Amino acid sequence: MTKIPAVRYLLQAFNLFVFMALIAAFSAGPSVRQLDDGLAVITLAFGHAGQPVRACHVRTPDELAALAPNMRAPMDCPRERSTIKVELEMDGKIILDLTIPPPGAFKDQGVDVYQNVEVPVGRHEFTVRMNDNALVDGYTYTDSYTVDLAPAQLLFIDFNQRIGGFTFN
Repeated sequence: MTKIPAVRYLLQAFNLFVFMALIAAFSAGPSVRQLDDGLAVITLAFGHAGQPVRACHVRTPDELAALAPNMRAPMDCPRERSTIKVELEMDGKIILDLTIPPPGAFKDQGVDVYQNVEVPVGRHEFTVRMNDNALVDGYTYTDSYTVDLAPAQLLFIDFNQRIGGFTFN
């Protein structure tokens, strides 16, 4: 069994001390501010598939006869989805206006929305509108919410089709 010189232990202790001092210096080092004083963040985030661009069509017997036997489905329904239009309004002023076409080779997939907007703190009224149906003029969903925002507060706006609209958290 060989003896390890005492100098080696001293060098290891010195290296550990330097490493720990660097970690302590950087952890207490310059502070990082993600958001200025007097601002809050509104996050609009949801995933949604628009409605079909047209209604299903019931094929007539003549149309069915003209098709190959393996293609004779009685209903002709489109795969293509409607473009999603979203508008976020704060105190009567539009702060976010999005028009998102459906992705996919056949334009048949849902869209994912994730947008952050910095707003001043204080009491505000938010209105969110969305149209997910190309057959309808105007907006198919509209919700409003009044909130008193604190500095660095996050207001999360989500869409849930099962409950029939937007939620504000």
